[in-house]
Amino acid sequence: MLGADDYLPKPFDMRELVARLRALGRRTQRAAPPVLRWRDIVLDASHRTALRGDRDLRLTNREFALLETLMLADGAVLSAEQLMESVWDDRLDPFSNAVRVTVLTLRRKLGDPPAIMNIPSAGYRLK
Repeated sequence: MLGADDYLPKPFDMRELVARLRALGRRTQRAAPPVLRWRDIVLDASHRTALRGDRDLRLTNREFALLETLMLADGAVLSAEQLMESVWDDRLDPFSNAVRVTVLTLRRKLGDPPAIMNIPSAGYRLK
């Protein structure tokens, strides 16, 4: 999802493909991955860094991916199932408590004030 700024559906005309490739070659600046911000939380995917205020957050890969997914949702509620699909592979047991445990450890690392809100019977969102 991140980084794509064009799409060429099938079937496509070869002249159209060549024209788009030439246009890409004329770009003067490479598109940089976005830096996500939510209140005082900053997530830089290209450098794989996370900050809360001036504190560096040392996140595991899963915690980083979970926080990124919540930040991309822009305050929308995401169910545990949606988070499982986005962050974990398809081998994860659907009855696993991995989402709950990862949210718990991420909340601890983020500190106060609490940034992740639990919406009963619905899921999680950033507040």
